[in-house]
Amino acid sequence: MNKKPIVAILYDFDSTLAKADMQNFGFIPSIGMTPAEFWGETTRFSAATGVERTLSYLYMMVKKAKEKGIRMTREWLRSMGKDIEFFPGVLDWFSRINDFGKEIGVKVEHYLISSGNIEIVEGCPISREFKVKYACEFYYDEEGLPVWPKLAINYTQKTQYFFRISKGVYDATDDVGVNEKRPERRIPYRNIVYIGDGMTDIPAMIIAKNNGGKSIAVYPEGKEEKVQGLFHDGRVNFVCPADYRAGKELDKVMKLILRSIAISESLGSRENHERAD
Repeated sequence: MNKKPIVAILYDFDSTLAKADMQNFGFIPSIGMTPAEFWGETTRFSAATGVERTLSYLYMMVKKAKEKGIRMTREWLRSMGKDIEFFPGVLDWFSRINDFGKEIGVKVEHYLISSGNIEIVEGCPISREFKVKYACEFYYDEEGLPVWPKLAINYTQKTQYFFRISKGVYDATDDVGVNEKRPERRIPYRNIVYIGDGMTDIPAMIIAKNNGGKSIAVYPEGKEEKVQGLFHDGRVNFVCPADYRAGKELDKVMKLILRSIAISESLGSRENHERAD
């Protein structure tokens, strides 16, 4: 009996599933700053020191928490995820798409690839929906306080996780497995969909599209200009409003993609069976 084909949906988080950067909802208010102040100071620090922007914001988080006398433990950061605001339909999107996949004979898996904080994601209501989550993470000392970045993911580094997920090499520290030649992939490239919101997702979107998968750029209602250029430049397959509710454009596009994969896999399986006969 043939196994169900697997479809992997890869997601950015900030401004893709959440309405803004995840730090904006809990962390930044807790240190007495506005998002404009925190991200502005991060940008200036990066420009002045040459520290890469993702590493800069991680540094600024530690610095500002210390200045406010906050013990920024993993548990405290998790508590910053509970108030994240998501786009419409996100909370029940995963179960609906999973159910649709079952109806048409494919297994859907969801993966997160984010430059945000894994600790904050762990405290949000959709954390459990992802098979694997890749995001920036701190290394904590014996007192439970962050002392160094354990993992930092910027927009170009996101591309490696496309290959990790395809091969089933999930350990982010496994540099051997991800580079091994594996003719048999757990998830073929053609069965991978990437959903992001803009410029920082371009490398991952192109990797998915150019390898036979699909890429979708989402945008807040009424702000299509943010991503329209990506479509015109051939960097994504689709652009849709960031409305994940049933019956909306994104829901229809995803179901169309899943149905086309199911049909292609079925035809491929039948052709292989006939050749064997």
